Amino acid sequence: MEIGHHTRQEIFSQPKAWSAALDVLRAQSESLRAFYREGQFDTVLFTACGSPYYLGLSAAALMNELGGPGSRCFPASELWLNPRLTFRKDQRTLLITVSRSGETSETVRAVETFRGQGNGAVLTLTINPGSALTTLGDVNLVLPSGLEESIAQTRAFTTLYLSALYLAAFWSGRDDILSELPRLPAASNSLISNSQSLAQSLGHDPSLDRFYFLGSGARYGLACELSLKMKEMSLSHSEPFHFLEFRHGPKSMASRGALVIGLVSESNRQPEMAVLDDTRALGARVIALNDCDADVAFGSGLSEIARNILYLPFGQLFAFERALSKNLNPDKPENLDAFVVLK
Repeated sequence: MEIGHHTRQEIFSQPKAWSAALDVLRAQSESLRAFYREGQFDTVLFTACGSPYYLGLSAAALMNELGGPGSRCFPASELWLNPRLTFRKDQRTLLITVSRSGETSETVRAVETFRGQGNGAVLTLTINPGSALTTLGDVNLVLPSGLEESIAQTRAFTTLYLSALYLAAFWSGRDDILSELPRLPAASNSLISNSQSLAQSLGHDPSLDRFYFLGSGARYGLACELSLKMKEMSLSHSEPFHFLEFRHGPKSMASRGALVIGLVSESNRQPEMAVLDDTRALGARVIALNDCDADVAFGSGLSEIARNILYLPFGQLFAFERALSKNLNPDKPENLDAFVVLK
């Protein structure tokens, strides 16, 4: 079996996994509607570890953008160890826990802490049927189409992210967004096919030695995730930043040898592209991702909220190719386990 076989297969099979996940979510629509009613919760709190934590950052921003109750995200270890700093007993909170394995110790303990000290309800999101987390929520959503063999998350992350997007749109009454989601698999297939050669050429470019991923709003969590993929798979120096924050110090690293990848939005395109232009002038190589007029153009025609997930496949492919260029196995990154169990 070739090196990276599982990771490659999991990246390329994401569109099929998304379609299956949407089927599961639609089948649960009535129970989800009964569980969450407008005004029932004062706040929504996402919690997770590792990649799902970055998913939570993006999902919380989406909930806020769509006008739901104030939403935040904390690492599960913070909710477990510092509950007074993460939720209030006088507020009715919806806790949404996200985990690929459903077995991560901090995530399980965060739910137990919230149950003992909090006020509200718990919804769990995982892809692993029969895991510990699937017994802890008032509602437990399991999306098995995202199951993976690889340690670094790709298909699992996007499947869970799509589920969080579905929930945010469903509970906000945004049928216009929900109607767009079935078009994402075809858009992703086209994107992966069209951007594969660029990901390969960049990944195997020996002149590049450090990588920066820029994203703002709901895209900041996605930039964090892509930066993590680069670290996990290829053991490369990689950091994420909010777009305009990159000017405040980090741009000192934007010289020859640096690659800056911008998750450019439509709503803030002008100031974000200005950051990329400034960075290019300093000597760094720049790649812009957007639906159109970009180095990697999705061409989906979908609304910005619906298409945010399309920033992920190119970054995953790039990290995958970078790992291969360094003779590393992206299926089994060094010093990592699929999930963390505390003794």
